[in-house]
Amino acid sequence: MITPADEDFLRRAIALAAHAVTLGDAPFGSLLAGPDGEILAEAHNTVRSDNDISAHPELKLARWAARELDQETARGTTLYTSCQPCGMCAGGIARSGLGRVVYALSTEQFVELHPAGAWPAVRQDGPALFDEARAPIDDYYT
Repeated sequence: MITPADEDFLRRAIALAAHAVTLGDAPFGSLLAGPDGEILAEAHNTVRSDNDISAHPELKLARWAARELDQETARGTTLYTSCQPCGMCAGGIARSGLGRVVYALSTEQFVELHPAGAWPAVRQDGPALFDEARAPIDDYYT
């Protein structure tokens, strides 16, 4: 359930997205709030200015949290973001241990507004070579 406090944080994320546009970057912004509601970190999309396809604000904040926060604190955080995280960012968020994500615009809404923003599917083939591929996994986890 989205609360009035959540809406206030989302407005800040949207403001970060708007600011990114003034800097020549794509319109995406995010912030990470701690368990007590304090803003711990903010980021905007810098894919263009950094020439880095992974410079999404959600992923930058997930990486920051994984480096800077203990697991218990991370679980108590909320990531507020102007748009629903993409698959890359969702994976980073899950691995970082963040507790919650609240977004303003869904992926479906974004694609309706900007149809060219939909990413094409990439063909994936597999699985293959199970016995060979499992060897380094088994070595690492045993």
